[in-house]
Amino acid sequence: MTFSDLGLSPALVKAVAEKGYTKPSPIQEKAIPPILEGKDVLASAQTGTGKTAGFTLPVLQYLTATKHPKYRPLRALVLTPTRELAAQVHDNVREYSKYVNIKSAVVFGGVNAKPQIATLRSGVDILVATPGRLLDLISQGLLSIKDVEFFVLDEADRMLDMGFIHDMKKIIAKLPRKKQSLFFSATMSDPINQLAKSLLDNPAKVEITPQST
Repeated sequence: MTFSDLGLSPALVKAVAEKGYTKPSPIQEKAIPPILEGKDVLASAQTGTGKTAGFTLPVLQYLTATKHPKYRPLRALVLTPTRELAAQVHDNVREYSKYVNIKSAVVFGGVNAKPQIATLRSGVDILVATPGRLLDLISQGLLSIKDVEFFVLDEADRMLDMGFIHDMKKIIAKLPRKKQSLFFSATMSDPINQLAKSLLDNPAKVEITPQST
């Protein structure tokens, strides 16, 4: 199985090959096809399984294939629990989108918001964010998520552990009803399953058993 076999475009396959990857990891093999088919996905996967590429690549593929010619509304939102993870996911997005015309940005708290706001004003297709800073920007009218077509919740279990449940619900309430949602969590507890149920529509389930360390 290669990345081309999964249905990814040559521009994305080239960017992946430059990172040194030739074969998709199990999570990529299982998650990419249903995402490309337009399905919601509920994935149970640890960090280090290659899950970031598992959602980034198909999202980039969709955004590239359906670009709006005139302006750049925010079309894909990736929500992560920590700024470290946000920065890491954004690095991946940047590396994989190097041969396609997609603009991305990352926003998180604890740093000056001005440069982040300036980037958003110039138009962004895909945004990686932590919940607090995202809600700040929305409440100040500096960002709208009403046109989002893709919503990715990454490390949902850590979000709950860190007490972000209310922030997550506020954000989800501001998203359009019609969108494709991808939900990634290392564990599947009752609160996680309830959150997934409220967010996902008949999702494809993807499970990767972690290798014993």
